[in-house]
Amino acid sequence: MTYTISRSLLFFCSWLRWFVKGSHPVIRQTEKKDVEKTTLENMGIALIALTSLVIFLALFLLRTFDDNKLTSWKWVFSTTTPYSILGILAIGYVLAYGLTRCRVIEKLTVPFLVLSSFTLTMILWTEPEVIIDTSRYFIQAKYLEIYGISNFFKDWGNNLSAWTDLPLIPFLYGLLFKIFGENRLIIQIFNSLLFSGTVVFTYLIGVTLWNRSTGLYAGLSLLGMPYLLTQVPLMLVDVATMFFLTVSFFMILKALRQGSGFLIAASITVAFAMMSKYSMWLMITIVPIIAVTHLFEGYHHIVRRTVVIAAGVLLLVGILFIFKYDVITKQINLLLNYQWPGLSRWRESHISSFFFQIHPFISLAAIASIYLAFKNRNIQFASVSWLVLLVISLGIQRSRYIIPVLPMLALMAAYGLNTIGSLKIKQYLISSIVIYGSVIALFVYLPFLQSTSATNIKQAGRYLDSLESNIVEVITLPSLHSIVNPMVTVPLLDLFTKKILIYHNRTDRPKRPVGLDKSSLRFTWEFTYPDFYSQKTKAKTITVIYSSPKQTVSPLIAKRLSDYTLIKEFVLYDKVFRFQTIIQIYRLRKNIFSV
Repeated sequence: MTYTISRSLLFFCSWLRWFVKGSHPVIRQTEKKDVEKTTLENMGIALIALTSLVIFLALFLLRTFDDNKLTSWKWVFSTTTPYSILGILAIGYVLAYGLTRCRVIEKLTVPFLVLSSFTLTMILWTEPEVIIDTSRYFIQAKYLEIYGISNFFKDWGNNLSAWTDLPLIPFLYGLLFKIFGENRLIIQIFNSLLFSGTVVFTYLIGVTLWNRSTGLYAGLSLLGMPYLLTQVPLMLVDVATMFFLTVSFFMILKALRQGSGFLIAASITVAFAMMSKYSMWLMITIVPIIAVTHLFEGYHHIVRRTVVIAAGVLLLVGILFIFKYDVITKQINLLLNYQWPGLSRWRESHISSFFFQIHPFISLAAIASIYLAFKNRNIQFASVSWLVLLVISLGIQRSRYIIPVLPMLALMAAYGLNTIGSLKIKQYLISSIVIYGSVIALFVYLPFLQSTSATNIKQAGRYLDSLESNIVEVITLPSLHSIVNPMVTVPLLDLFTKKILIYHNRTDRPKRPVGLDKSSLRFTWEFTYPDFYSQKTKAKTITVIYSSPKQTVSPLIAKRLSDYTLIKEFVLYDKVFRFQTIIQIYRLRKNIFSV
């Protein structure tokens, strides 16, 4: 098997070399013979399709090397078989051949990119909230919804716990709740639009730096990253941060080249990126890098415009820093003494991130692009590759943390792919990448995520909405196999239901576990919750959240439930993650209830 894979990869690489250099004797002899040229291209396409299938099988056989903490290939095939996926990929690669003849993409590039990216992520909206960090962002957004914009900024970091989060993305989520109501669907539509915007701006960066085809391949390459696709529907900050970083990159390019209003736009978007996530404070080193790559266009103009952009950013970010100096300094201290050292413990290998969670063709093309850019002395390539190389050099090895720089990886890969001589081969190659990313995300990752116990929260929320009672009390039991504070499940449930939740956290309060100080789950114990879950009302409905199907309640909780009848259970239990959420719903007996 290993011998076959090696021979196929060598054969495929030799074909790419022939198309890039145009030096193969068969090509030289048949330059003016369209029929033979088409035959040769079709052979290359067949080889690409075969190699793609072989790569999928190789990754499946080597899946033990994937140490991703969410969608490791060791786990994701528990709900599907590799043979069915192999069949779907084969059909997809046949259909991809038809895309090489489609001219609609070339004529309606931006609408196509928006429609395809939005539709693809829309299908993924059915996945549950599988990352508990969602609870923090939901709480902050709900705070704005209930208490208003002014109280949000006044209390952020004080009465409103902020952990290591910056305010921009929770603020935008809160505005959506304020305008459209507290609904997860609104968040998902917003995030899908941001992702589509990222795809479009990645395309525009490619067009600005090089040409239209490079931009198109870069935008489409983002659809060949299945892990990234699964993050779009979640109420997190990574996708939004990626959007603002990509937009700021484009605006800096336009500002340095054209000045005028783009200088203001660049300052605002860079400031937005910096107010999205603290890691962006390192990523903004891209500003001087882009400036250096443009010095040949006029030293004085570029320096002056760079200073204007920097001054605008300092002004906008400085306002936040001045008003929230104490909060930000505490957060920075926490980042330096807890988060940064933690990167060496909370890591996933580059093999996992760049070959299992991203189509290997993208990563290989990005690697090849470094040599090609150096060979061609393409100075503009430095601005694109800087962020990716920065992430690698700093030893950041977690898929979620590198999400914001993935558009830059896509641009690197597109630069490499665009050096292939045959247009038909390039079109098929990028089509196969999109097919691969879509199939893995929709037919492998999505069923797996839906099979986790996080789905119980989603289903319980919908069931609660079908009940007559408007107020629901939530009781959480200590986690038996995880150090997660079970209180974190309350805002997660709140995201999926329209009912008013109350939570007193007075029974079976879990003890702070040993070793928490170095755990990535430490926030679940130190993040404080506002008092909007503290109503003093007797509820007709009680929801109990367990961590194991075999877990029993304490005598105190049993007494609390003695007047209630069990009406529904959600007991989906997975054997992958330590933290589980099993849910039982109880209803008060009618003859006991009194107002």
